[in-house]
Amino acid sequence: MKPSAQSTQAPQPVAAEIKKIDLQAGKVTLKHGPIENLGMAAMTMSFPVMDRTTLKNFKEGDRVSAMFDKVDGKPTVVDMHRH
Repeated sequence: MKPSAQSTQAPQPVAAEIKKIDLQAGKVTLKHGPIENLGMAAMTMSFPVMDRTTLKNFKEGDRVSAMFDKVDGKPTVVDMHRH
């Protein structure tokens, strides 16, 4: 049985590299691989971070594994760990 087109995939870890961190805005710019659960191709893009306090644990150039989901209709980093 195939899942319907409307079913959303569970977030999967996506390999990414931190290009920029904006602590004030609570955003991170990531060069990331494809985000399957959001139907996004690989690109470099800025994302809001669900828990902005975690950004202080990272620096530009870090290679991370990020989990993305939609929060208030926007693609958002819901979890991120250094490789």
